Amino acid sequence: MKTQTNTPNMETGSIPRLLAQLAIPAVVAQIINLLYNIVDRIYIGHIPGIGAAALTGVGLFAPILMLLNAFAMLVGSGGAPRAAIAMGKKDNNLAEKILGNCFTLLVGLAVVLTIVFYVSAPTLLRLFGASDVTLTYASDYARIYILGSFFVLIVLGMNTFITTQGFARISMMTTVIGAVINIILDPIFIFVLGMGVKGAALATVLSQAVGAVWILRFLTGKKTLLRLKRSNMHLELKVFGPCLALGISTFVMLSTESLLSISFTSSLSRFGGDVAVGAMTIITSISQLVTLPLQGICQGGQPIISYNFGANKPDRVKKAFFTQFCTCIIYTSAFWLVVMIFPKAFAAIFTSDKELVTYASWALRIYMAGIFSLGFQVSCQQSFMALGQAKVSLLLACLRKIVLLIPLIFILPNFFDNKVFAVFLAEPVSDIIAAAVTTITFFTLFNSILKKEKDK
Repeated sequence: MKTQTNTPNMETGSIPRLLAQLAIPAVVAQIINLLYNIVDRIYIGHIPGIGAAALTGVGLFAPILMLLNAFAMLVGSGGAPRAAIAMGKKDNNLAEKILGNCFTLLVGLAVVLTIVFYVSAPTLLRLFGASDVTLTYASDYARIYILGSFFVLIVLGMNTFITTQGFARISMMTTVIGAVINIILDPIFIFVLGMGVKGAALATVLSQAVGAVWILRFLTGKKTLLRLKRSNMHLELKVFGPCLALGISTFVMLSTESLLSISFTSSLSRFGGDVAVGAMTIITSISQLVTLPLQGICQGGQPIISYNFGANKPDRVKKAFFTQFCTCIIYTSAFWLVVMIFPKAFAAIFTSDKELVTYASWALRIYMAGIFSLGFQVSCQQSFMALGQAKVSLLLACLRKIVLLIPLIFILPNFFDNKVFAVFLAEPVSDIIAAAVTTITFFTLFNSILKKEKDK
């Protein structure tokens, strides 16, 4: 196995220090990655005269965006833990085959998804709840973004392989470089060149393209432990099959976010009109301030858990999990408190429309009422992924959104006079129930999973 003096020692290093080394850059990367969409929405929401309608239109693209992310992470979130487990077993040849196969899968998916979504975008946006006013803005943004799908999938899918090798800072720089370019280009394209939402989409695509080049240069360079080689790009079912099996739970989580977004926007459009849909666009952006840093923390914990699991070091696996678990809970609880106290401050970031700010602030408190519980849910569910437990992870991924949240969006309005309140209430109810079930399941199975691996 190649060695790098600046690579964290997964087997003997201090667990809290390792988590900090890997998680802090990953969290920063996730927050910066969030800027790709948030910066667009901030600028769009403040376009004079059309800001509120344009913001609502761009928000309607969210289901397609989530599906693109879901397919990227189907490959990346499944392949990276498998590669880390192989590295823990000192089998770098298999780890590099996994890397090469995953790259080929991402390229193929990018081609297919670009064609399918580009052709179907206007029809899909109508189904998502676009009105005559918002459809133009939604279509303009969607068509350009979809043409850059290749770069989006490469950045999201391949960056996980940089983190899993311990190069968290390099992984972070992928998003830092892209976000800085996006922040610079957005006002130029939107306001100076007068391109509006088209300019926002173009700025994002160009930013992702630079990020993709950065990733591929690193993975084909001399510093990486696992090198992307043409000889490993030939697809082998025995290599990529287990990766897809493991990544399916993350895929379900993200793809159901798309279905969830459709359920929310269609219901809110019916009961509250464009202002309710606009509020949901703002709330979705704010909720990502919770979920993406959580993913960053778990991305930092995943290589430590996976590597030591593959190396049969159960005590270090336990210590890594509990450090990650406590960090996630503290973060979500703190965020919940701030949002409950200052909802208007968050809403005002995205729009200067007073009616929309007031409406979004009211809705935000309802929607975020159970957000503190996500620390339990995400940490345990992602740890199942790190331990290679694809089936359990998939079932728990389905629980919160498919079994609970989506049905509640349509059921609860039957029991409340205020239908919009009922739609937003579905979120905290499902959050708390799913977190309780996931946490209990994890602690019930954790020791048996470790024992089974040790007995192999």
